Amino acid sequence: MARYDRSARAGAVRTSLYDDITNKIIGELEQGRVPWVQPWGTAAAKAPLAMPKNAATGRGYSGINVLILWGAVIQHGFPGQSWLTFRQALSLGGNVRKGEHGTTVVYADRFIPEDEKKRARETGDDAHAIPFLKRFTVFNAAQCEGLPEDIGIAAPPLPPGLIEPKVEALIKATGIDFRIGGDRAFYVPAADYVMVPPPQAYFEPINWHRTALHEIGHASGAPHRLNRNLSGSFGSKFYSVEEITAELISAFCCASMGIVPTVRHADYIGSWLTCLREDNRVIVRAASQASKAADYILGFLPDRDQAEPSVDFDDEREAA
Repeated sequence: MARYDRSARAGAVRTSLYDDITNKIIGELEQGRVPWVQPWGTAAAKAPLAMPKNAATGRGYSGINVLILWGAVIQHGFPGQSWLTFRQALSLGGNVRKGEHGTTVVYADRFIPEDEKKRARETGDDAHAIPFLKRFTVFNAAQCEGLPEDIGIAAPPLPPGLIEPKVEALIKATGIDFRIGGDRAFYVPAADYVMVPPPQAYFEPINWHRTALHEIGHASGAPHRLNRNLSGSFGSKFYSVEEITAELISAFCCASMGIVPTVRHADYIGSWLTCLREDNRVIVRAASQASKAADYILGFLPDRDQAEPSVDFDDEREAA
């Protein structure tokens, strides 16, 4: 009975966490704001476009934690994308300033209790891992004092003219059949090729990069690559989930390369809202898949830093 109670409590905590995250995303979308396309060019955005990182370890955050931390940077006007825990601030010789409120990020994994290991040894069965979920609090480097001078310094923007060649080189390095032409952007799973209109077809040329990376994101899910479910027809749940995933892949890749995209058309937001309201796990699952795909795509960059994998709320590992 005790074991059942623990599982029930853990399930309730997980459900609450999914609700908390999903309701926040829905609230942003209802206000016409897309959390993964932040207004980096506005006065409210003091931080440069970048992926959030842990200031103590240098490891990047991924999945849903990226959206959570981006939202906190915009909400509070933090000047940088560096984060650390209370103890990490102390370990670096600094401290969190009195009265500062942290931002909650999440981590999920599985473990095998000792009694379950014993039962498995005695019966010869496989041991069953129990999922656990942990929330922990991080602070932006701007909320701390006494940190080393190199902590939290904003990275300078990329020089003009470097973004387009870098994206072009990345697309070529992936080996994906990428075609430019026509008046629509799409990926054809059966023939495994991407088609994107030429940059001059866009009112804002920067959106060509976002669109190209969105379609490359779809292609990353092919069976011989990351093997996501691409079978959904237009209007289906699978289709909506894959569209959200591709949007996040594009956003994460753009942030990593210093490209500032703009918001998708309002009709996309409507379909996302419908999907999120139907399933509170969609955004977490999509963010996790998008982080894997963005890492896969960006891994083709010749000068890509081989950082350690980030700590993420991985829905696939967590779900029982």
